[in-house]
Amino acid sequence: MKIKTHVKKGDEVQIIAGSHKGKTGKVLSVNAVKGQVVVEGGRTIKKAVKASEKNPDGGIIEMDGPVHISNVKKLG
Repeated sequence: MKIKTHVKKGDEVQIIAGSHKGKTGKVLSVNAVKGQVVVEGGRTIKKAVKASEKNPDGGIIEMDGPVHISNVKKLG
C-alpha cells in the first residue's frame, strides 16, 4: 500500500513550525510511513559514529535530521 504525501523528493519546501521555522531547502528523502521528511539544511543534528571503512576516524558528524511532514509546506 502506498501512502500519498503532499511533498516528494527534490521538492523545495519551507519549515512552518517548530524551532527550525522559516528555513527552506530541498527534500532529500520522504518516509511516508513515519510521516517524516529530511530537508537539506533544515534540521542539522550531530551524531556519534563508530569508525568504519567509510569514516575511518569515527567521531561526531553533522547531518540533516527528519522533520514531521505536517511541519513543511511546498514552495512554488
